[in-house]
Amino acid sequence: MNRKIRVLIVDDSALIRKVLTEILNTAPDIEVVGTAQDPYVARERIKGLNPDVMTLDVEMPRMDGLTFLRNLMRLRPMPVVMVSSLTARGADVTLQALELGAVDFVTKPTLDVSRALTEYADQLIDKVRMAAGARVRSQVQLAAPPPKHSVDQVIPARPAPVRLHTTDRLLAIGASTGGTEAVKDVLMGLPTDCPAVVVAQHIPPGFSRAWAERMNRQTSLVVREAEEGDRLVSGHVYIAPGDHHLLVARDGARYVCRLSRGEPVNRHRPSVDVLFRSVVQVAGTNACAALLTGMGADGAQGLKELHDAGVFTIAQDEATSVVWGMPGEAVKRGAAAKVLPLQEIAAALLRASS
Repeated sequence: MNRKIRVLIVDDSALIRKVLTEILNTAPDIEVVGTAQDPYVARERIKGLNPDVMTLDVEMPRMDGLTFLRNLMRLRPMPVVMVSSLTARGADVTLQALELGAVDFVTKPTLDVSRALTEYADQLIDKVRMAAGARVRSQVQLAAPPPKHSVDQVIPARPAPVRLHTTDRLLAIGASTGGTEAVKDVLMGLPTDCPAVVVAQHIPPGFSRAWAERMNRQTSLVVREAEEGDRLVSGHVYIAPGDHHLLVARDGARYVCRLSRGEPVNRHRPSVDVLFRSVVQVAGTNACAALLTGMGADGAQGLKELHDAGVFTIAQDEATSVVWGMPGEAVKRGAAAKVLPLQEIAAALLRASS
């Protein structure tokens, strides 16, 4: 149980390999056992070193990261954390990698690489730990560090409203690790006349818009990155922009989007707790909510507040979650009216909102 997490780093940049190695080796429970400059070398390293987790560059010579990942997941599935550049192509390829089975990703800064990546050390270490636990079920998931800021600092608590029968229904979804694909699966199960959907997915700036555009192409719904003042319309999905909290507010009888640069909550901005609290305050039991796969506990408190206000709440079950951190914590707190496999969540939301 005390064996270190063995990591293989695959990147064509010697500087990135060096910095990632230095960061990960500072963690007492992680050991970088090898590096590779391209997928051909990585293939031999995997055979000889048998790593628990691999970090993989998106763009590399001789074979691109997607092709290598596709072959890897077919022949030798293992936890992979992508290292992606903050470019339009980098975002699109990273989202494809998540579809192919990568567990998560970290961004690769383009300026002052060494200093910037060092600032991301906690995030990188957390994601490698999470990746190891996501696939190797016998390992105990490591608890996320306690939050630095409370949801109260972004949106103070207040009682939920009584149900207004003239008000539109609303669906709220929160997710993190593994969530880009889980959210897509839920959205694909919703019809074009479903209630408006608001989504808080832990995703950095530069990737949320690309993900929303990708979901817009892949589902029958209108999916967009939320903007300040957007009116919530049925059949539309509003994705929280990276580095912004998404809140639902009321403008007369209509719901609208509000964006906030308030402090990160549970180390996240956007935070699921912030979205869920705004939903319970504005929509009350006109809403339904689902908390999907993710590391940590963000969203568990918010789902409990929704549940206690009489809102129908769902937590994704452990068997279909990449990481059963967030939904598992919600279940532990008694926040979920139903614990369901991913493939049943869309139908359950529709039944509850009808």
